[in-house]
Amino acid sequence: MVDGLRVCGAAATSAGVAFTLASISIVLLAIRRIMRNSEKGLHPMGKQTTGQPLIAPTCWRWVGERGLRVETGAMTLARYASLLSRNLSDIEDIIPADGSLLLILRRAARVSPEVRAALSALLDVAQTAVKGKRHEIVVDYGGAAGPDLPALAKRAGMSVAAYIDCHAATEYTVAFLGFQPGFPYLQGLPPTLQAARRASPRQQVAAGSVAIGGPYTGIYPAGGPGGWHVIGRTDAVLFDPERPAPALLIPGDRVRFVPA
Repeated sequence: MVDGLRVCGAAATSAGVAFTLASISIVLLAIRRIMRNSEKGLHPMGKQTTGQPLIAPTCWRWVGERGLRVETGAMTLARYASLLSRNLSDIEDIIPADGSLLLILRRAARVSPEVRAALSALLDVAQTAVKGKRHEIVVDYGGAAGPDLPALAKRAGMSVAAYIDCHAATEYTVAFLGFQPGFPYLQGLPPTLQAARRASPRQQVAAGSVAIGGPYTGIYPAGGPGGWHVIGRTDAVLFDPERPAPALLIPGDRVRFVPA
């Protein structure tokens, strides 16, 4: 445990050598007490909260000379919003991923007390909810635009029309971007629509293709190889380097699909 943070790997072992067994026991008892209070929706200082669980990251590790990878689990967007709201001068960029955040420190910067405090701070989920923009994206489902739709509908025990209705009825949240510039991993896909990646990836998937991979649905910003199940296509431009904000969607934005 270093300044309130648990460091992964060898750093955690070296940091803990200085503790005596008695000190460790005291720390563990304090942590258990905080966890019990958190489960009850109580702030450690006794302040009333919204009743939502208070979550802190489990550990972090260095990635290169300037990167910190912070494990965040299901609380990635909440931790992301919390860090953004602090405007930490030592941090150059914050990049959400699947269950983690990558913090890029400014050159010559160190992990300051302010950054350590931000990473170890407990989260009130309701107070740190990301309030992104809402987008409606028109999709041409099925046919040549969505060759995998019939097979996915059959697998889910639905008609094609019911599958489309279910996919379009959900409001999704952009969890993170990856794979291609501007490719959104959209969380919120109903379990009945989820499907593992294709056994054989396609060599070419058209730009704008709306697809499903595991628990996510996404949109291919550009043409290229891809292993997700393609169920439709949109004319929306997901990434344009000439725009002031090149990516149409950013983490925390909400998306609704509208059948063409």
